[in-house]
Amino acid sequence: MLYLGSALLVLIGLVHSYLGEKYILIRLFRRDNLPKLFGSDWFTKRVLRFGWHITTIAWWGFAGILFVLASPDSETIKEILLVVASVFFVSGLISGGFSRGKHLSWVVFWSIAGLSLYAAVSR
Repeated sequence: MLYLGSALLVLIGLVHSYLGEKYILIRLFRRDNLPKLFGSDWFTKRVLRFGWHITTIAWWGFAGILFVLASPDSETIKEILLVVASVFFVSGLISGGFSRGKHLSWVVFWSIAGLSLYAAVSR
């Protein structure tokens, strides 16, 4: 059952990102009344885009956790910590990359990734 839940999370993440880009974000970005941060609406659009897609990354992380929990063993906690570290590492890449480092969430995401990785390898 958990494998099915994991697969559904991967699928919904793909659909969420694709349809969100096609039907929500692109149409939203055509508007001329978005807030202008740092002098233009560029930053606003980038934050909205990476915020949208980080949801997909989070769902894929939950898919990984469900997958690991479907057949737990003595390494389960370590594997879950590695999934968490991966999710937050990728989230940091996305937030830092989309905002060119201006949105400082990447610092927090990478801190969480590092702490989770340290906890996993220390087990």
